[in-house]
Amino acid sequence: MNFVKKFFVFLLYFFVIGAFIAGASIFGLYYHLKDELPSVDTLKDVEFQTPMKVYSSDGKLISQFGEKRRIPLSFEQIPQPLIDTLLATEDARFYAHNGVDIIGIFRAAFTVLTSGTKKQGASTITMQVARGFFLNRDKTYIRKIKEIFIALHIEQTLSKEEILTLYINKVELGYRAFGFGAAAEVYYGKSLDQLDIAQFAMLTGLLKAPTAYNPLRNPERAIFRRNTVLWRLKETGHLDEIQYQDAINKPLTAKYHGAKIELDSPYIAEMVRQEMVDKYGLEDAYTKGYQVYTTVNSDAQRAAEYALRNNLHNYDERHGYRGPVDVLWLPSEIPWSQNEIQKRLAQTSDFGFLQHAVVASIDPQQQTADIILKDNQRAVIYWDGVKWARPYIDDDSQGPAPQTIEEVIAEGQLINVRKMENGQWQLSQLPDAAAALVALNPNDGAVVSLIGGYDFRQSEFNRVTQAKRQVGSNIKPFIYSAALEHGFTLASIINDAPINQWDRRQGTVWRPQNSPPVYDGPTRMRTALAKSKNVISVRLLRAVGIDNIVNHLTKFGFSPYDLPKNESLALGSASFTPMELVSAFSAFENGGFVVEPYIIERVETPEGEIIFKAEPKIACLDCLYNDDSDKLEDIKLAQQAISEQNAFLIAEAMKSTIWGGGNWNKGTGWNGTGWRARVLKRDDIGGKTGTTNEAKDTWFSGYATNIVVTSWVGFDDPSRALGATSPNPNLGKDQVFGKEFGAQTALPAWIDYLKVVLQNEPEQTKHIPSDIVTVRIDSESGKRTNKTDHTALFEYFVSGTEPRNYVEYDPMPEILNAEKAGEVNEVELEQIF
Repeated sequence: MNFVKKFFVFLLYFFVIGAFIAGASIFGLYYHLKDELPSVDTLKDVEFQTPMKVYSSDGKLISQFGEKRRIPLSFEQIPQPLIDTLLATEDARFYAHNGVDIIGIFRAAFTVLTSGTKKQGASTITMQVARGFFLNRDKTYIRKIKEIFIALHIEQTLSKEEILTLYINKVELGYRAFGFGAAAEVYYGKSLDQLDIAQFAMLTGLLKAPTAYNPLRNPERAIFRRNTVLWRLKETGHLDEIQYQDAINKPLTAKYHGAKIELDSPYIAEMVRQEMVDKYGLEDAYTKGYQVYTTVNSDAQRAAEYALRNNLHNYDERHGYRGPVDVLWLPSEIPWSQNEIQKRLAQTSDFGFLQHAVVASIDPQQQTADIILKDNQRAVIYWDGVKWARPYIDDDSQGPAPQTIEEVIAEGQLINVRKMENGQWQLSQLPDAAAALVALNPNDGAVVSLIGGYDFRQSEFNRVTQAKRQVGSNIKPFIYSAALEHGFTLASIINDAPINQWDRRQGTVWRPQNSPPVYDGPTRMRTALAKSKNVISVRLLRAVGIDNIVNHLTKFGFSPYDLPKNESLALGSASFTPMELVSAFSAFENGGFVVEPYIIERVETPEGEIIFKAEPKIACLDCLYNDDSDKLEDIKLAQQAISEQNAFLIAEAMKSTIWGGGNWNKGTGWNGTGWRARVLKRDDIGGKTGTTNEAKDTWFSGYATNIVVTSWVGFDDPSRALGATSPNPNLGKDQVFGKEFGAQTALPAWIDYLKVVLQNEPEQTKHIPSDIVTVRIDSESGKRTNKTDHTALFEYFVSGTEPRNYVEYDPMPEILNAEKAGEVNEVELEQIF
């Protein structure tokens, strides 16, 4: 009996001493490691690495940037079924322990003692949080001990709900998805609250091994792991037998979903990315979850994309078909199998409107071709979609028009096709030329639309901001604006006659020519601008002086280093980017102010706090005459380059580029170079064409109420010119020296864009500035007239510059005609003389 008693006393002392030693050891170990343990207080204000998202002004997602996809959730946003699934699988005693599950630790220790292996186990959710935020994944005893200490600290610092929220937002679940919010989007294309229990179980199963149990890579193993998680849910009472059987029988529905891009505009996205990196640095821009809202309108941007691409295709197809992308087999050879065709199609990249297709067969009787597209889609091309394809010879010439479909395409060819608005497929090709289109709000410089090329994936070169090209006749409104500042009016007469100037140094004669080479003699300034008379532009430059012209142009924001100080400037030898040009043109629509283009309207944090808001300088005529200094304190006024009156007169002259003069619709007037824009049926539009020597660059820049747009078409290789088209009755008389020019090449995109943008915008009534007067003038001499027939018209003048003299004319023919008609008597004749 005494032996038994002594034995139990011994055991008691053993456990007490052992507990003391263990406690002392743990305390000593903690004291030894405490300097290496991180502060868990940082978890109270943890910032998850969240990608930057870029939106249009109306909230459409344009792009996102960042290595990690994450959608942080608050605890209230976490569905209860997900919590139940996580606890049943990862930590059933989560709400019972203090961060460390002693039972789990003893179980893990027993495994080590019996097997001799360091299998990871006994990790609570809190310990996984500790490891995820502060430690690496090395399976060492020291790391495990640190993990325990940190977990105990976390439980003392945070609530269970806060710990769960951190865990759910932190864990890596494959395919760059971090957190369950992002994983729901990546694998199911849904928000977390839209998933069912089988999908929650699938995502939870990824925690064990995101690669091994990934449903996209290993579907069978993923289903096995999902069903294991569902079994744990049944065992813990969260599913009954019927629910369990229903869930395990659900098919695998996971597939990869990229970011839900609602407005695919990569040129804009890249501009924003660069600006955000410059503003906040690369790491913060990519990880702070900034929500960037641009000035771009989604509907207008889609219109710009369509207008530019469609116009490029139209130009490209006018110049001939360059042949198939590849020949897979000849008609005399054995056709490829479906698998071979699909494998070849998978190797191709589709750009813009284009898709690759393989010609499966030709029907010469029906003049049709059966084609195979990606994903085994089949379609038919009819003769109407092929007959445009005259053989391309070079930029200036094409072969004869085809008569049959077999002359153009053949079985086994890999071709490009595009779907037309009528739903029919058309043979096509990747455009050889390049283009750009940009639209601004002239009142503050906000970018409304921007597309820097046919497709960013084909070429990342943003021609709106990076391509300095000669502007041709787009320079003329600025030359004419300078002329108005130096005594000229829209009624001033300049001689439209050839110029021959001997150059002593060169030993040559400089002969600037009109395009087309037609000379009208004495011509009013308004008419000269509308008809884009080159020699008149040169004469105006000479009259005003090159230094005065250069000084005037720099007021519009043009760099003096881009302005050649010679007479070629009058013909547009200066080179600007489309963005520089459209910004300068804004002054003619907004009353003379130079606005600075901007594309980021505001930047928000993930919580919706605005950390940046654009404060553009605005064009505000009322502000110039407003004495209310309190209101003006909040306004940044743009610099006024020219007077309101000067801007109004040039804008008026540019209307004639479109609407011409006289009764043109009855054949008694004349057309301006931009007459095609009459299809918009608006009186509040105006603009200017532009074509450089040999048609290397073509432009149209113009305005409507509250919008200014520049369209450019050319080749990236500046040595190439936009070629001529073979005679075609459908093209009319639009060719100059065999080349295309701005009205034919750049203007159509401008028109197509504004058709959409202006369709719901009412035409604005013309505002006439103070000090502007109207005077009836003679259309030939520009002098005053009392006539009211077709020879007379009203013109605008700055008060004091209107003509004083009346045109002299012989009244006898009119008097004789009136006498014959019995419309005058002797008294009236005496008054006339």
